[in-house]
Amino acid sequence: MKHKILVFVICALALLALPHLAQYFGQGWVRIMALSLLYVLLALGLNIVVGYAGLLDLGYVAFYAVGAYMYALLASPHLWENFEWIAQAFPEGLHTPIWVVIPLAAGLAAIAGVLLGTPVLKLRGDYLAIVTLGFGEIIRVFMNNLEHPVNITNGPRGLDRIDSMNLFGFSFGKAIEIGGYRISSVVLYYYLFLLLVVVSVIICHRLETSRIGRAWMAIREDEIAAKAMGINTRNMKLLAFGMGATFGGVSGAMFASFQGFVSPESFSLQESVLIVAMVVLGGMGHLPGVILGAVMLAALPEVLRYVAGPLQQLTGGRLDASILRQLLIALAMIGIMLARPRGLWPAREHGKAAPQPVTN
Repeated sequence: MKHKILVFVICALALLALPHLAQYFGQGWVRIMALSLLYVLLALGLNIVVGYAGLLDLGYVAFYAVGAYMYALLASPHLWENFEWIAQAFPEGLHTPIWVVIPLAAGLAAIAGVLLGTPVLKLRGDYLAIVTLGFGEIIRVFMNNLEHPVNITNGPRGLDRIDSMNLFGFSFGKAIEIGGYRISSVVLYYYLFLLLVVVSVIICHRLETSRIGRAWMAIREDEIAAKAMGINTRNMKLLAFGMGATFGGVSGAMFASFQGFVSPESFSLQESVLIVAMVVLGGMGHLPGVILGAVMLAALPEVLRYVAGPLQQLTGGRLDASILRQLLIALAMIGIMLARPRGLWPAREHGKAAPQPVTN
């Protein structure tokens, strides 16, 4: 027990000190780490649906988009410029604080998750994947076209001038100085995302070890047997969709405040596939594995920017750097899955040896 506490303390100190060390090499590295934490939050949410309940969801990015647009509409001047009655009701704007944003984003995304889960309760496997994929694309197209006749999402141009996250007057978008030491806005967001990830890990761990988590895993292994044991598979599936969606909604709100701009391009099918790959690559149903897979796949594309550039120069510019970077990512993923087909860090239940036959 003392050994585990020592490891946790060392990891906590390392995570707290990491952005301050990384910013000496440029703010871009801190930004990469902050975005990696956002993807960890997304992967933890999808792990509830895919890893625990065994429901293949390829439209998870839809909940990400719901949270992002919810915050963007509440924290940008778009609604005030297009709806006079809103401008009259809130003449100084509605600068939503974080303690309102997180429950609102989680609740709205949970409702979207239940709405998605209700019509697909009887679907499994490939059919479920196709339907959820369609749901994700519908949300993206909906956001892309909800400009006429009433301009709500501003269409493909997206929403800009989004406020930074604030808490009791403290803005995460402004740097602060403590004793002459300047802490940049990116570092503040890193700490905010880190706090959300820690809380999410605790929630996921408690869910995993609870009766609900065991019911999800029973459905994942054999839904018919789970139903025969008295588990209400309908409600458990809806709960999995709703709980997983809450993480996506909160992540989307954080993304909108961090970027200051959202558009439908940020919520494409590629993002959904990437989040699923994080869960599968790390180890489905295993929290440390999911976190490892999310960090690797979130940071790898950004790190490979520094590799693709020199390779492009070696070929005389004949290869496009972005395409070359995607090729390197694909090769790395193929190599990892060939070497570790159960994920980089699978759960013990999936990696234990087969029982030995009893000999007389």
